[in-house]
Amino acid sequence: MTSAYLLERAWVDGAVVDDVLVEIADGRFVRVSPADRGNPHDTPGADGEPRGNPRPAGETRRLAGLTIPGLANCHSHAFHRALRGRTQPSDGQSRGTFWTWREQMYAVAGRLDPDSYFALARATFREMAAAGITSVGEFHYLHHQPDGTPYDDPNAMGHALIAAAAEVGIRIALLDTCYLSSGFGRPPEGVQARYTDGDAGRWAERLAAIDHTHVGAAIHSVRAVPKDQLPTVVEAAHGRPLHVHLSEQVAENDACLATYGATPTQLLRDAGALGTRTTAVHATHLTGADITHLGSTETRACFCPTTERDLGDGIGPGRALAKAGATITLGSDSHAVIDLLEEMRALEMDERLATQQRGHWTAAELLAAGTAHESLGFDDAGTIAVGQRADLVTIDTTAPRTAGTGSDEGTAVFAATAADITHVVADGRVVATRDDHEDIGRELAAAVGRVHA
Repeated sequence: MTSAYLLERAWVDGAVVDDVLVEIADGRFVRVSPADRGNPHDTPGADGEPRGNPRPAGETRRLAGLTIPGLANCHSHAFHRALRGRTQPSDGQSRGTFWTWREQMYAVAGRLDPDSYFALARATFREMAAAGITSVGEFHYLHHQPDGTPYDDPNAMGHALIAAAAEVGIRIALLDTCYLSSGFGRPPEGVQARYTDGDAGRWAERLAAIDHTHVGAAIHSVRAVPKDQLPTVVEAAHGRPLHVHLSEQVAENDACLATYGATPTQLLRDAGALGTRTTAVHATHLTGADITHLGSTETRACFCPTTERDLGDGIGPGRALAKAGATITLGSDSHAVIDLLEEMRALEMDERLATQQRGHWTAAELLAAGTAHESLGFDDAGTIAVGQRADLVTIDTTAPRTAGTGSDEGTAVFAATAADITHVVADGRVVATRDDHEDIGRELAAAVGRVHA
């Protein structure tokens, strides 16, 4: 199947270019060039010059606005979408922390089954698609029945997530998560019975049986996977993306030091868990040595600023990690907001608050963080270029938020929101337009209502 678009403005090769003609075949870009120039991939004519850029056969659709590559949501817990707006203190007196919020999250986790999980994930992934997200890394630990008994298909819950993403049309890397302890050797408690396979060996056996092309592995955290089990997870993850919640909370760091005499980062380093295929999620409360370990191993760090501020986690050392050699990626995590443009912007704004200085990240650097599909194993996505997966996200540059802002990369990162996205293509297929918003809202309301019924 072949299709073509004329992009009014597009982010190509690190710059915004006008009137870019793209042709798509079998889900990939086969032509990317300004419409008034010869295509550098065309066969030269007799005079040695390119033959020019004839319009492809069939209809060429014009996309008005600014088009950027598809966005990568590198850290998602789909079922947390059911908590949005329901966990905020409202009486002016109540306070809370990550740990009190976690109890509310556990209550939702206890209610889901494969059917309701599919419905909630499908609606959530549709919201992501409308927000320009074409790849999602689903950090999945809700494995078994409420009493911990496996379903007849031990991966029924994971397969529900895979099916939901397939119906929506976005790519999913299922980051199947090992979770064995309620905290530093304590047995699972309550709803955590759903999360555990008993030991890392049985988790690895279940991981190997998942029916999906893109399956990664995850260590929930060093509090949930004992030190002696970490090497088994690392071995099972060989050749796959490996993600891990890291140092999200000071209390976790303190408990790790008390138990093992090491920081969580040091523990992961000693287990061989760090490296180019590993992503440390949050990485909020790090020592200088931790930053050096992550940077020197070129481990990725996934920041989730809208969740980290919602839960009061803190502001992580993003610029310091990047300077040390880590690659920064972004995720929406608990889905307090699903807007990767806001995550990009927040990465810069949070560091401004922490340092009282501006200009830590350029718009181009933030776009790179928001399009880091390789963190999920999709090494052929994230740029508008020949041979890459054909993902396009078009932003309205005439909306109240974007009008007069320059219609360049600064507009995407520092002005636009997900509500300004008008058209989304993933692997050459239209997966969302602005006209879908009302229907997505209805589907979300029904799916969330089912969980809370």
